[in-house]
Amino acid sequence: MLNILVCVKQVPDVNLVKIDPVTGSLIRAGVPSILNPLDANALEAAVRTRERYGGSVTCITMGPDMAAEALRECLAAGADKAVLLSDRAFANADTLATSYVIVSAARLLGDFDLIFCGKESLDGATGQMGAQLAERFGASLVSSMSLLRSIDFEKKTVIAERELERGIETCEARYPCLFTVEKTNYRPRIPNLRSWRASRFAEITRFTSATIPGLDPAQIGDPGSPTKVPRTYPPEVGEAGMMIDEGSVDRNVEKLLDLLGDVL
Repeated sequence: MLNILVCVKQVPDVNLVKIDPVTGSLIRAGVPSILNPLDANALEAAVRTRERYGGSVTCITMGPDMAAEALRECLAAGADKAVLLSDRAFANADTLATSYVIVSAARLLGDFDLIFCGKESLDGATGQMGAQLAERFGASLVSSMSLLRSIDFEKKTVIAERELERGIETCEARYPCLFTVEKTNYRPRIPNLRSWRASRFAEITRFTSATIPGLDPAQIGDPGSPTKVPRTYPPEVGEAGMMIDEGSVDRNVEKLLDLLGDVL
């Protein structure tokens, strides 16, 4: 039986986030939070793996109390257990501090054979978490995994496909193994009403900095985060372009030369 972990994150809907022109910080007030879309793909990959090979799927996230809603989405979509890491001491954590807390808490839950993560998050989009988690777990890493083809329980190996710029790579890895998942073959399922109702009353395990034994205060939250973002700059919007369509190539060229002449 496989013990499967899925690392997820609740993120602001970036389509609605604005940047304060004075401070350069994100304006999150009034912006709804959602389950990171690529993490939903990772969850689907994990649930399909459990359905095919058996086992249990645990979802874990670090965030404020409201991040429990993202975990309930995961439970409705097929996860068996959910774990929330929430403490003011975890605030302002970068990927290094976040991965440290997640792995420290996950070790309290047992040994995991397979770990699934989204390739990146909408808000940070660093793509760093997968590699950092794999290193801390002592796990093999298959990044940009597009399809988990098979598992050999005797050899404790997996065969998976990776999406590369010039094609698909098939690779073999020993588990424990961590996958950062592409959305290609793992479209998230839509939970039925029964699953949604059950997720509303499901128990969510909670850990704080005080309930994770051996947690080093110097490695969590702001003190444990060497990455600092003093200011965020929105992209500069240039002048609107124009389409030239005068009915023929010759006329288009004439129009372009006229425009260039005006500029010069």
